[in-house]
Amino acid sequence: MVSFVRTLPTIRSLLPRASSSISKIMDSSSNAGMGGSQRLLTLAQHLRQYKAPSFPEDIMEKRIEESGGKVVSQVGFPEAATPVGQNPEKFRPKKAAVLICLFEGDDGDLRVILTKRSSQLSTHSGEVALPGGKAEEGDKDDGDTAKREAKEEIGLDPELVNVVTVLQPFLSKHLLRVVPVIAILNDKKSFKPVLNPAEVEAVFDAPLEMFLKDENRKQEEREWMGEKFLLHFFDYGIGHKKYLIWGLTAGILIRAASVVYQRPPAFVEQNPKFKVPQNVSNDTTMP
Repeated sequence: MVSFVRTLPTIRSLLPRASSSISKIMDSSSNAGMGGSQRLLTLAQHLRQYKAPSFPEDIMEKRIEESGGKVVSQVGFPEAATPVGQNPEKFRPKKAAVLICLFEGDDGDLRVILTKRSSQLSTHSGEVALPGGKAEEGDKDDGDTAKREAKEEIGLDPELVNVVTVLQPFLSKHLLRVVPVIAILNDKKSFKPVLNPAEVEAVFDAPLEMFLKDENRKQEEREWMGEKFLLHFFDYGIGHKKYLIWGLTAGILIRAASVVYQRPPAFVEQNPKFKVPQNVSNDTTMP
């Protein structure tokens, strides 16, 4: 595995300065989780300098109850790859956020917390997801949304995590706007999962770097509005448990791993280059 601590000094000058909106999130989280290894502290320091590609702030509110407000979708793309139609004011999807909670594993690898949705749910049952859901009125920012949802789903105390940056939004299959929030859990032993059985069947973790590798990965080609794109599927096993990580969750983790490790995946992502229809209704979905 590539040592992130060793590679960081060589890429620091390539990282742009954090935007004011990201800085606000940093300030609100600066006192959380101040322990931890030097590797994680260095990682947090450098991710704070990351600036996600710009996106139009007026694309916010129109649509979507998706799986009870949770963020699960077979399809999801970076918003920058799916520009809205000629009249963007007609397209205002609801906002959501997911938590990419990173910590250092026993072997020194960087790992991310994932969940398996309850098999009793009527939609997306048993699928792998990142903790997260739709923004609520009392949320101060995307980091607040992601941490609140993580506490509700798996009992992760917001005080244990240090939000360090956000990635560009993704559009889910139902055109829900999902903001990935990267946070650091410095003391993994302090996290004692308490699952909400109505939503979550299991919580587990996986190495972040696997989402840059071509191992245990397969893909399917799909088409929408005349444009072809790829869906990525990652098989992952831990102990006797087997998980399939795909769709929106896989797409977000590919992007997160690319940002953290400062290199592209060993495979072609092939995001679509199409426009969202101008007339978006409750029945509008990606394939």
